[in-house]
Amino acid sequence: RPYPRVVSGHGSILNTAQAVPTGGGMAKEIKLTREGFERLQATLDTEKARLEEATRVLQEQMETSTDAEDTGLEDAKREKMNIEARIDELEDTLTRAQLVEGKGAEGRVSLGTVVILHNEATKKDMRVQVVSAPEAGVLGGNLPRISDDSPVGLQLIGRKSGESFVVNLDNGKQMKYRVVSVE
Repeated sequence: RPYPRVVSGHGSILNTAQAVPTGGGMAKEIKLTREGFERLQATLDTEKARLEEATRVLQEQMETSTDAEDTGLEDAKREKMNIEARIDELEDTLTRAQLVEGKGAEGRVSLGTVVILHNEATKKDMRVQVVSAPEAGVLGGNLPRISDDSPVGLQLIGRKSGESFVVNLDNGKQMKYRVVSVE
């Protein structure tokens, strides 16, 4: 199992692991919350079980196939390749993980913090957690997540309670938000 670096919200490193070298030098670390790391690990375990099943199905297809153009066999091969690619991606993410914990310094929004945002247009508050893109894409958890590289996430990082900001959306519209609190 991978051993991630653990970083507190104030930037101090609690446990250090070397970055994994790749073909082009050092691999970039991926910041994850502990919950996100555990969700990704659970997803990896699920994908490994799916791979065992896909391998079994492929072996059955190969044993019973008489036609070189058998679509069932091709589908089984494709499914197995897709699962293997997903496992490689998850293992890479987990190996490069750097865990972030706690609040941002001085009550500022940072990776892993939970924020209550007020949408000025709808007049509604929403409680969200700011996470990295790999973590935002994983299902599960009890809080909606905003990726730190999304339009809202980019504007949110470093803000304090009471600060307002505007997000320019792809469709040309703007959304105005106010940080109600940083937990």
